[in-house]
Amino acid sequence: MENWDEVRTAYQVARMGTVSGAAEVLGVHHATVIRHIEAIEARLGVKLFQRHARGYTPTESGQDLLRVAQATDDQFSQLVGRLKGQGDEVSGELVVTSLSSMSHLLVPVLTEFQQMHPGLVIRYLTGERLFRLEYGEAHVALRAGNAPDQPDNVVQPFARQRIGLFASQSYVDRHGVLEGIDDLKNHQFVGTDNENSRAPFNKWLREHTNEETIIFRCSDGVAMQEAIMAGAGIGFMSTWEASRRPDLVKMMEPREEWEGSLWLVTHVDLHRTNKVQSFLSFLKERSKAWQQ
Repeated sequence: MENWDEVRTAYQVARMGTVSGAAEVLGVHHATVIRHIEAIEARLGVKLFQRHARGYTPTESGQDLLRVAQATDDQFSQLVGRLKGQGDEVSGELVVTSLSSMSHLLVPVLTEFQQMHPGLVIRYLTGERLFRLEYGEAHVALRAGNAPDQPDNVVQPFARQRIGLFASQSYVDRHGVLEGIDDLKNHQFVGTDNENSRAPFNKWLREHTNEETIIFRCSDGVAMQEAIMAGAGIGFMSTWEASRRPDLVKMMEPREEWEGSLWLVTHVDLHRTNKVQSFLSFLKERSKAWQQ
């Protein structure tokens, strides 16, 4: 295809479903999008989209083009991410991703590392979705749970998360303290909204209580922490996080079966770059102070 702009435009129209959505993503006028679509359809001699009141739907030919364009776009993104990570200097962008519940630990480390390297721009991405290192979406990922098994990634054991059961003083004033496992049925809990969560402490809670006791459910760890602090119920929290909140009451001591593993993950193409290695060494040193 001689004109990649037209292919990219068709890809974005297929992805977004509307001309206006594609125009916003591409940063062009909607008339440019329409002109590109008409030009590529004329050049190929096929209709790529069915036009209707709600937008554009790819035809079978459009779906074929979408698959090719998406693969090409992913390869470009992968190349850009790798190029940004190359070089001997600790400069440019450093993209780190983790669960949002680890932000209170990582933000000070990232800040200090950036101050040591003024030419560095930190991008710290949090959330439940796994950013794809193979496509250059991040240089370093901290992941919890089972060891990641994506191909071409370098995976290193990083730390163990000690997890306890905690409640706010306001909850204790209303419901009393938890008197062991047999008393679980008499209390209220903050839990995850994901019934398929593989976190060991979430599985333990489901096995030792019933659905009626988990009365406040959240989709991420930060929201769960806030719910516990607000007195919504008893909930799991890492000892790292609980140590920052003196008003919490420990309801059960950490148990080994609740612990989770943390892993450092990098892509093999960037793992040996000076920037990534410098940050990994710095992070490992600073993380020694996290252990409780």
